[in-house]
Amino acid sequence: MTYVAPRHQAGIYHYDEIDRQFVRERVAQFRGQVERRLRGELSEDEFKPLRLMNGLYLQLHAYMLRIAIPYGVLSSTQLRGLARIGRRHDEGYGHFTTRQNLQYNWIALADTPDILAELAEIDMHAIQTSGNCIRNVTTDQFAGAAPDEVVDPRVYAEVLRQWSSLHPEFTFLPRKFKIAITGAPNDRAAVRVHDVGLMVKRDADGAVGFEVYVGGGLGRSPFIAKKLRDWLPEEDLVAYLEAVLRVYNEHGRRDNIYKARIKILVHQIGIERFAEQVEAEFARIRGPFYRLDPVLVDAIRGHFAPPPFDPLPEVSEAFEDARRRDPAFARWADASVRAHRAPGYASLTISLKPVGGVPGDVTADQMDAVADLADRYSFGEIRVTHEQNLVLAHVRRDDLYALWQGLVAADLASPNVGLVTDIIACPGLDYCALANARSIPIAQAISTRFADLDRQREIGELKIKISGCINACGHHHVGHIGILGVDKKGEEFYQITLGGNAELVGTAIGDIAGPALTAEQAVDTIDALVTRYLDLRAPGERFIDTLARVGHAPFKETVHAAR
Repeated sequence: MTYVAPRHQAGIYHYDEIDRQFVRERVAQFRGQVERRLRGELSEDEFKPLRLMNGLYLQLHAYMLRIAIPYGVLSSTQLRGLARIGRRHDEGYGHFTTRQNLQYNWIALADTPDILAELAEIDMHAIQTSGNCIRNVTTDQFAGAAPDEVVDPRVYAEVLRQWSSLHPEFTFLPRKFKIAITGAPNDRAAVRVHDVGLMVKRDADGAVGFEVYVGGGLGRSPFIAKKLRDWLPEEDLVAYLEAVLRVYNEHGRRDNIYKARIKILVHQIGIERFAEQVEAEFARIRGPFYRLDPVLVDAIRGHFAPPPFDPLPEVSEAFEDARRRDPAFARWADASVRAHRAPGYASLTISLKPVGGVPGDVTADQMDAVADLADRYSFGEIRVTHEQNLVLAHVRRDDLYALWQGLVAADLASPNVGLVTDIIACPGLDYCALANARSIPIAQAISTRFADLDRQREIGELKIKISGCINACGHHHVGHIGILGVDKKGEEFYQITLGGNAELVGTAIGDIAGPALTAEQAVDTIDALVTRYLDLRAPGERFIDTLARVGHAPFKETVHAAR
């Protein structure tokens, strides 16, 4: 069956024939490589770099295929296609990641070319989701809808996708390279914990430019990115990033995988020297060839034109009446619904964190349900967040109650967005060959412990993030409370960190709070930390605010008391 993506859907970039031909050729190439592997003509060592170039990992129990979702934007047609693949080739579900991508965790090698062919039919692929290359560019899940947005960052995320795709110089970097971009002063893309972070802004004359950060990242050696440039004109975006990548490609270490990221290079030589080298390379290559043509930018911007909003009053009587009549809807709306720049519209987050569930997992039936709701209520568009949830960005407030009823029917109406049970967690030792400990059971146990919604609402905003190993795929370093799985003589333990923050202002790496704990102790300790916070907080304070005001000492005492 052929799936046809809508051609004129606002807010979504659509492939042209060049894109489609390229992806089809890659699928055919990989089909031949898989056949050679299955016949034994390629060893696993020979096959590994080939499969990684196509997003295929060998996990603990099966192959895992990571699907690219550029800047986290999907059409309803694409989401239905992903659901279909999950039914045919996985175990009936998919897993949304902190890179705004989707993973299938139970893939048969022989099926992989067929899956990639099915992806190609819906204008999708798995290229540059693994390997030492420029990975999927991530951005704000509310782009094009947020009232505080200055410039739509998706336009430039698409520019960077086109620039970076199979770039001949940057296909085999010293290590993987991650870029995040935001177009609002309230950063929702965590730009300062990426290899390169971009903040799009305007000068006094309205011209578009970028604030550039470099050298951020989590993992074994976490660093907060440093500002490289306060202002980069729009036309120089590609040339400047080309210069950054060239300096990294030349000087980044290749002798030690743990010291190969750009953050280590920036740390070792210092931001001043790194900036000097970038500026020198930028001056050398800057010119017409690298200039970002305004005609091209305008053409790409056309793909992200606002949908045809209806002229609506600012206040929706239907929405307010439903809130008054139905307390369950009101609780969901309080957590999930956000303001929109268009009068009478809202953006909403669909939690993929039901109590006791696996963070980021969604069944094929639920994908179909979200696609149907997106078609009916949000112009057929879905966003994936780096916090492992989904977003419908453009919904009439008059329609929110009916949409919520659809989410309830699909078991997707958890009213916990931003609360203590809205936990980020990597797959951990249940799937990943790199992990030291399981993440999913810890997330499930904490979620169950805090199942009472009244208690969650009393606690307020609290970001818990869990990683099963030091690679930090669960972003534990920047959790208000972070949990890291560690191995101690073959047993799983968990180290708690406090005070992490991924916001642009106040970005911080969490401090280790005490000795590593057993799984049972860790869950009890999280409960005790929350109780201590409630005892100490001033009116209106979030956990992170109380921690900053009173210091870490009383909370560290709580962690030490657990042993």
